[in-house]
Parts: sequence; C-alpha cells; structure tokens
Amino acid sequence: MIAPVSAVVVPTLGQRPDFLELALRSIRAAGNAYILLVAPASFDSAPLAAAGLIDQALAETGSSLPAAINQGFAGLPDGIRHIAWLGDDDLLRPGSLETTEAYLDRHAKSAVVYGRCDYIDETGKIVWTNRSGPWAAPLLRVGPDLIPQPGSLFRRSAFVATGGLRTDLGWAFDLDIFLRLARFGKLSYVRQTLAAFRWHAGSLSVGQRDNSVREASQVRREFLPGWIRPVSVLWERPVRWATSRAGDFVGSSSK
Repeated sequence: MIAPVSAVVVPTLGQRPDFLELALRSIRAAGNAYILLVAPASFDSAPLAAAGLIDQALAETGSSLPAAINQGFAGLPDGIRHIAWLGDDDLLRPGSLETTEAYLDRHAKSAVVYGRCDYIDETGKIVWTNRSGPWAAPLLRVGPDLIPQPGSLFRRSAFVATGGLRTDLGWAFDLDIFLRLARFGKLSYVRQTLAAFRWHAGSLSVGQRDNSVREASQVRREFLPGWIRPVSVLWERPVRWATSRAGDFVGSSSK
C-alpha cells in the first residue's frame, strides 16, 4: 500500500466511544490517511489500533483542545504533507480526503482547501448544510466564520509557518488559524460536501455558544489595522447577533 501523504489528528477524551469509532471509520472511508489519536494516558487505544482504525496514539500532555491538536501534528511522520484534525464526534464524507489531497497537490499556491459541511444531530440526521463558497474566505475578517473546519485540509508547511494553533483561545482557534494561514497561501474552495459536524449540547462550540461568538469577535478585531479597530463595533455587534441567531436556528432544527 502506498504510504499516506495526508494525516488526520483526532483529539479525544474517550468519553464518546461510539461517536469516536464512527469518526475514525469515516476517515478510513475518506481516503488514504495516517490517523493519529491524542487522548488521556488512561485511555486504552489498543482495540482501535487492533481494528485498524488508528496508526498511532499519543498520551495527551497539554491541558486544552488546541494544545492536543498541536501535539498530534508535531508527532506526525516526516513524509506527511497535508494535515487536518477532526472532532471525535464529527465525520468525513466518503472520498472527501481524496478530493482535498488532490486539490492541494495540483494547486501549489493554496495553503488550505475547504468545502461544504453537513450539520447532523446525535442520530446522524442532516439538519442543515453549510454551502459557503469561495466568498467565505475574504469574509473572515469582517463577518462570521463560514469556512467549515471539519473537512478542511492544510498544507503542513504553511501550518508550521504559522507557529500552530493558539492555545490561549478556547473556541475561535480555528478562525484564528484560517486568518494566519491566509498569509502563506490561498484559502481555496471545492464545491463538494466534505464532512459532517455533529450539533449537540456536548459539542464545545455548541454548548458554550455565547463564549464562542465573543471570542470570534475578539480574533477578527485583532486582525484589523489599528486605525479601523475603534469603529469595528459598527459591524461587530450585528455580526455577533446574526451568528447567535443562526446557531439558535440550527439548534431548533436538530430537536
């Protein structure tokens, strides 16, 4: 078998074993990926390795989700060129990794490729689909983050150049890394559904929605030129309101 050039890091606390197995199986169905699990030292990953669902497991040494993802990326083999992470309750769609990997191989100026993403409930039923297009990338600085992190694939060299995920952020570290990756290449879009984000109360960005919205606003303002930050309140307040209402809509649809 050809050695994989793409890798997916899956951080987990091991508290959702059924969702975790579904996530890992979805990665295997998405393409030829190296799968690295980052979990507490007490988590027994041997059954997952025996089932062929992971290639490597690391005992988590940090104290936050972005720290665990950074640890996973740092522990990948040298031959890996493209990287991603996937929540232990999310899914990749079949063949999606083949699509994004091929895109980055063909487009040397792209640092990231992303696509559409289904929102699913706890049973896997689709409640909404994020069909954002190429316009989602320039919108990042002044509007809501409509680039789905699940399904996106990064060029590893670009990610390393950014210095990695910010561990001082609890929710908007994906928005922050997209904005920093844009300094090293294009954020490119493919018109294909690449992943599914599971919308449920236990999800980090769902259960603490208000904190997530506030932190995203903070990150956007940090990337604005200093002279325009004082007036950014003119659009940040409506953006925060619209983002919160959109979350309420998806939440009500999943019930």
